[in-house]
Amino acid sequence: MEPISTGNRAASALQKAEAVSHLREGISLLLSQWTGLQLAVKNGWGGHDSLQKSKQLATDILSWFFQSNAHLSLEDIENFLHESMLFSFNTEIEDGSIEEVAEQLMIMHEEYWHGSHY
Repeated sequence: MEPISTGNRAASALQKAEAVSHLREGISLLLSQWTGLQLAVKNGWGGHDSLQKSKQLATDILSWFFQSNAHLSLEDIENFLHESMLFSFNTEIEDGSIEEVAEQLMIMHEEYWHGSHY
């Protein structure tokens, strides 16, 4: 077994940082297109800091993805989104969009953990 060179480690760290950046951007883009969340932000359903809460949701999802490693179910994501909307924005989303957003997030999560990195 050959030792890993410093150059290979640096390249690997750079690739991982880029993958995390792409994942963060993908989550933010998806949430920015979610009508239910955008209505909650626009109408201030989360209070005067609704925009900040939506940004925090994206950060929380990214953190949660890393804490859960590859062990995450679609139901877990759906529950997380439902609770986040309820507690942060006092909003019940019943139009099926939570399931759609959760499915897209699950795809992003799986692609990241399986090395596709978009």
